[in-house]
Amino acid sequence: MTAARPSFSRRSLLRSMVAGSSIFPGILSSLLAESRDPLAAHPALFQPKAKRVIFIFCNGGVSHVDSFDPKPLLFRDAGKSVRVDEWQGRKGDYTMYLTKPLWQFQPHGQCGTEVSSLFPHIAQCVDDLCVIRSMRSDHTNHYESTLGMHCGSFSFARPSIGSWVSYGLGSENQNMPSFVVLARQTPYAGNQLWASDFLPGAHQGTLVAPGPEPIANIHRRAATDSLQSLELKAMARMNQRHLANRRDDPLLTARIRSFETAFGMQMEAPEILDLSRESDATHDLYNLKRGSTDGFGWQCLVARRLAERGVRFIEVIDGGSGTNGNWDSHGDMNAHGPLALNIDKPIAGLLKDLKQRGMLDDTLVVWTTEFGRTPFKEAPGQAGREHHHWVFSSWLAGGGVKPGLVHGASDDYGIRVAHNEVHVHDFHATILHLMGLDHEKLTYRHNGRDYRLTDVAGHVVKPILA
Repeated sequence: MTAARPSFSRRSLLRSMVAGSSIFPGILSSLLAESRDPLAAHPALFQPKAKRVIFIFCNGGVSHVDSFDPKPLLFRDAGKSVRVDEWQGRKGDYTMYLTKPLWQFQPHGQCGTEVSSLFPHIAQCVDDLCVIRSMRSDHTNHYESTLGMHCGSFSFARPSIGSWVSYGLGSENQNMPSFVVLARQTPYAGNQLWASDFLPGAHQGTLVAPGPEPIANIHRRAATDSLQSLELKAMARMNQRHLANRRDDPLLTARIRSFETAFGMQMEAPEILDLSRESDATHDLYNLKRGSTDGFGWQCLVARRLAERGVRFIEVIDGGSGTNGNWDSHGDMNAHGPLALNIDKPIAGLLKDLKQRGMLDDTLVVWTTEFGRTPFKEAPGQAGREHHHWVFSSWLAGGGVKPGLVHGASDDYGIRVAHNEVHVHDFHATILHLMGLDHEKLTYRHNGRDYRLTDVAGHVVKPILA
């Protein structure tokens, strides 16, 4: 699947009146890209196992050796020295001191996968999880690794994985964007994580922020639906007359059609965001207080409702950049405790809810972070951990992956990959494969080159496929 880049100016689009609307950050620029509707659903390249993705991203770097990768020898040998040939991106010969994990590990479920007490609720769901303990990234900094986990490029702005999925498959619901991001704070790398970059603008993610007004200006300003309908019909007639003599103006065409998309979202989005009809049991499942429009439980429950209504790729982001309550626990690993408490039950609730509704089979749930944290520190007894991209853990559930499986392993101390390495490019190739897309064929021609999410690398991790 290859397309030529549209000829319009991205800057001129951003200047346009419509693109300035906070309701439709990606959709309104969409119609410049192609004469057909770029969000129209189209078939996958082959039979998909998953129809949609819920991509949960924990910003800042979750410690693998304190969560999903048990290391008995790290408990035993804490305080002992080890030699490493790199420290936070700087080559050399360094002496480091092993640091004991703060949370104990136990086997859970019928599969016996070990998870630490940091995530007791997710631990109850291990029979549905495929835990990858051999993830590897290319960079030790937040910005670059976060960019790589989302865009496949660690150095340059590229389209997000959600944009690639939208470009490859379109949307099942023409009243909604195909890619939605639920985030309370701005993460590392900012809105580049849901940008479409050189892909048609329709495939950019739409940001929904927890709070009293998750999507600005989503409610109609007309007094009644019938009055708004009359206004839209009158405007459509005037627009068509105006367009008749300006057929070659793609900006005008985009502006006109955007009003129809706006009306669709005004009709559907408020209902999706209205949780009042969800039962008390469902609220409890997500650890969500009735009436609340904030918190990670709200994000997870809205993610399920978006998935039910045909949104193709939903990202749920926990934590922001800098000091905005993320997982970057340099000073004290105890900071992981309240962060885990905030997300543990909602994530487990999402998995259980999808499963009881029969949606987990065709919904791929992905949990990841940009990198892990070092199993060692520069001096004995230091309470925190540093960035660690050599190996870390992620997991997937539903959507065609083998449940109750552990794939790959790190070495005895969780310092390096021991076997079955899964690079970020492999991770992306596998997600696309489960959605019925070939990562080598899903390309877009830009500046004389065919680009793809996995650049010139990546292999589908076949042992985890059901």
